[in-house]
Amino acid sequence: MAFKSIARKLREMKDKYGHKPRQESRHGARRTRAHVVPDVACSAEPVEQGCWENIPSELLWDIIRKVEESETAWRARQAVVYCASVCKSWRDITKEVVKTPEECGRITFPISLQQPGPRELPIQCYIRRDRATSTYFLHIGLTPSEFQSDKLLLAARKIRRATCTDFVISLKPDNFSRSSNTYFGKMRSNFLGTKFTIYDGQLPHGTKIKLDDRSSQITQSKQGSSKVSTQNYKVGTITYELNVLRSRGPRRMNCVMHAIPMSSIEKGGTAPTPTSFHNFSDKPIHSSASKVDDQALDFSSTSLANSIFPVKDSDEPLMLKNKPPRWHEQLQCWCLNFKGRVTVASVKNFQLAAAVEPSENVSADEQERVILQFGKIGKDIFTMDYSYPLSAFQAFAICLTSFDNKPACE
Repeated sequence: MAFKSIARKLREMKDKYGHKPRQESRHGARRTRAHVVPDVACSAEPVEQGCWENIPSELLWDIIRKVEESETAWRARQAVVYCASVCKSWRDITKEVVKTPEECGRITFPISLQQPGPRELPIQCYIRRDRATSTYFLHIGLTPSEFQSDKLLLAARKIRRATCTDFVISLKPDNFSRSSNTYFGKMRSNFLGTKFTIYDGQLPHGTKIKLDDRSSQITQSKQGSSKVSTQNYKVGTITYELNVLRSRGPRRMNCVMHAIPMSSIEKGGTAPTPTSFHNFSDKPIHSSASKVDDQALDFSSTSLANSIFPVKDSDEPLMLKNKPPRWHEQLQCWCLNFKGRVTVASVKNFQLAAAVEPSENVSADEQERVILQFGKIGKDIFTMDYSYPLSAFQAFAICLTSFDNKPACE
């Protein structure tokens, strides 16, 4: 049986056993976008899988491996996700067959967004900005497709406050509630827009936790039951240097990734690679659009009083800095080599590389390697290319800092 036929039958099984069909958007016949959904256990009663569950493991392994190797791009890669949704045996084998983005350079499951990118070629994405709703959409792909049907990875909602700005990050573009199982994390700026803090909704892999004086108690709901999913974990800090003299030039930024050790970019080093989510509830939470807006605005400044800060015993955190551009005399502007991925001049454009001390055991090539680059290619369209040791979530959060106002830095 051809692999596409298998994928077609899996899709039919998915519809047959009670999965909700695609709903038409409120704008009529416009195609709905595919979203990454949380990798959570299904709370529904088990369904009989028939002959599909009784396929020999050796044969099943070979089928899923060939499907995974043949379907390398979305939407065709949905066939791999369908394989994992047939039954438990299929799911277990699929999780073993599918490799991390660091190993294969592809994003398959939601947990892939928390795993570091590939070491060689970066994963190429783009960000689309919706000014009307202050929402930002991260898609995988070189550039937007004709029908805007590219795979949606993450979405962020910008919420302005009196003393700061929050960017709430979610797996779905219509649910930014902190209590939802689609909540991924957030990023908060200070009043001047010079310092940004990244908070992860998941405890970073391979780290211990340190509670400060304000976070000694776990947040409790109105009913008094503790909810671990309401915790935030500080995983990164981004600072922009002040431009006191108001001189012309690009922004200067520095990043400290608290959840990634500096040793990860040394020869033989490894970055934290989570394999599952910890805080997602087993039961999806559904809410109306009006409730979503109210819940999203519930991110008060006091909510970070319950933040948990991951720390490591000995490793220094990874530090990144933007590569300085050169002044082009003929063009009379600052220039960086984005290798064709950025086409519009903007103060938001940047490239990040490791900030390494002479005592660190990091090769010269690794010091020059661009870990994250971000730039403008059109009105409200920006490219984002990231690689090891950053994850898609961390890279997206860093890029969001460029969209906030920085009156003291320009």
